[in-house]
Amino acid sequence: MAGRQARTLTDTIVRRTLSVTHARRLGKRDQVIILLSLRAGLRACEIAGLNWSMVLDANGRVGSSIALPDTIAKMGSGRRIPMHPDLRTALTQLAAPTARIGPVVTSAKGGHLRPNSIVNWFTALFAEVGAAGCSSHSGRRTFITNAARKAHRSGATLRDVQLLAGHKSIEVTQRYIDGDSDAQRRLVHSL
Repeated sequence: MAGRQARTLTDTIVRRTLSVTHARRLGKRDQVIILLSLRAGLRACEIAGLNWSMVLDANGRVGSSIALPDTIAKMGSGRRIPMHPDLRTALTQLAAPTARIGPVVTSAKGGHLRPNSIVNWFTALFAEVGAAGCSSHSGRRTFITNAARKAHRSGATLRDVQLLAGHKSIEVTQRYIDGDSDAQRRLVHSL
């Protein structure tokens, strides 16, 4: 798939992936992986490197944001990402408060997952649900596209989307955003 962008996820694909993973032995973990990509826009390396200390507040509860340090972010693009309610719920259900130490996403044996393992996990998941063209970057691309489309409603700008994505330039962010011909038509007709 060199040179091609990952496909954005439709609501149907999201529902299928969450449904398929729900029944798995590691279903809670698997749903967190999906939501970290889809609702926080994290890259595979960031999902693999995420520790509980980065998502917990001072009281040891799942907090209102993810504090992503430069050390696990691509090219030192650490950032603070507000916590989506679905992700917060999934993280709260993932582990008992006393077990919230170390990596958020662990292997079946309990250790750290590597970024390539996350990439392979997404590849297998999307193959299982018949989502051709989707990859570990699809959730991130969907997050950025949706954020850009809804930014104006919340008083945000593309610069805010860029900061959430951890991109150094707005040009990189713009390459992630899918166009929508129906929306373009509605926009022109509204002028």
